[in-house]
Amino acid sequence: MLWMGIDVGTGGTRALLVDAKGKLVASITAPHEDIRMEKPFWAEQRPEDWWGAAQKAIRGVLAEAGVDGAAVKGIGMSGQMHGLVLLDKANQVVRPSLIWCDQRSQPQVDRINRKVGQKRILELIANPVLTGFTLPKLLWVREHEPANYEKARKLLLPKDYVRFMLTGDFAMDVADASGTALFSVAHRAWSKELCEDLEIDTGLLPPSMECVELAGKISKAAAALTGLKEGTPVVAGAGDQAASAVGSGTVAPGTVSCTIGTSGVVFAHMEKLAYDPQGRVHTFCHAVPGKWHVMGVTQGAGLSLQWFRNQLAPGTDYDCLTAEAGLAAPGSQGLVWLPYLMGERTPHLDAGARGGWIGLTARHTRADLIRSVLEGVTFSLQDCLQLVEALGVDVHTVTASGGGAKSAFWRQMLADAFEKKINVLATQEGSAYGAALLSLVGTGEFESVEAVCREAIVVQAAVVPRPHESHIYRGLFEVYRAIYPALRPIFRLQNNLS
Repeated sequence: MLWMGIDVGTGGTRALLVDAKGKLVASITAPHEDIRMEKPFWAEQRPEDWWGAAQKAIRGVLAEAGVDGAAVKGIGMSGQMHGLVLLDKANQVVRPSLIWCDQRSQPQVDRINRKVGQKRILELIANPVLTGFTLPKLLWVREHEPANYEKARKLLLPKDYVRFMLTGDFAMDVADASGTALFSVAHRAWSKELCEDLEIDTGLLPPSMECVELAGKISKAAAALTGLKEGTPVVAGAGDQAASAVGSGTVAPGTVSCTIGTSGVVFAHMEKLAYDPQGRVHTFCHAVPGKWHVMGVTQGAGLSLQWFRNQLAPGTDYDCLTAEAGLAAPGSQGLVWLPYLMGERTPHLDAGARGGWIGLTARHTRADLIRSVLEGVTFSLQDCLQLVEALGVDVHTVTASGGGAKSAFWRQMLADAFEKKINVLATQEGSAYGAALLSLVGTGEFESVEAVCREAIVVQAAVVPRPHESHIYRGLFEVYRAIYPALRPIFRLQNNLS
């Protein structure tokens, strides 16, 4: 028997299969349409495109493994967090989804803070309300598209929409719900108080459940479209960061992971609820029932390198780019990249922050430009790590995951900048893999998330920091940290021109 993990990412939907021990059998990714960016800081995708990609990925991975749907005993879901999906009374998509990196809702955030109060918000949901979260996106639709808001009968997140299309059932797991800004992280339930304060009908919200709970079964219609067997159990799953943490074994005290995808995340398991009083890092429910996690997020991690490739080196392979970066000396001759292409979360909480190179001279080469992009993203993750440590997490080793972590060059850079040992796992599949492991627990193959991780997660190698490079990065990191406060007034002037 096999178990499936499905991850509805930003760039594509990935489906993979594992065996009863969590060993990877096959994996396939079906790409999505490009993100629609009609204005600066806007970002939308069509949920129907996710569903189409999911069908292709599911059929593709079954074919790759040489099996039919009857071989799949259970399915777990994961996906990009925060994206607003609204369905009407006929369960049709009302409008394109405002996804995680959409930053248009700062006026709504400001109004929420004035009406409810930032202190009360932290008490209710353990996090500040940010433009990336789902709530202000919902209020943007209410204010700017009242006809669409009136049509809405159900609010879902990206993976929950795909799960609905697979099962016909509405549900949302506690980890993904934590990122809506409508969820009481402490009580692991929807915040009725915040909904009342903001006049939001709680009927919009689907049932919430722990990540390993059964959320539905494959419908007859979905079976015909995907090749899966009707009645196959589908567990709730988790948002991509919590699922990725499961896929990297970050499910016990003291465990920390660093994920480099389109965005970047430093993630730490927490046995008890704790949050930053300034809200610079997020405290969410973990995929492990009854546990929490804290994470720092940088918006433009892999996105920075993707932007460089698409705009300045079209068609170039990422491995070629990192190889060229290796031709430049550590520190990129003092050149610093700010990765704030879509605003920034940790630690600045500034939707209007902008990216760019600082310190460019005629001596700099293209290799310096590429290396500085990788270094700037690394420094943004270091910002996150330092805040996680400030909450009392004792960090000795960091597990790297995500597409960026597949690069040996980038993993070494992380070790040098963090001055920590970086673990490299045998399976680098991230959130889709974590979703599959959650399905193993949800269908009873393992008794707990911790148990399946002990069986399935294997450390293949470790990267240790190099003293000379660490010394260089220590000094450059201080330069990096000084740049944002100096440029913040400039960003505000630039945004007023947009």
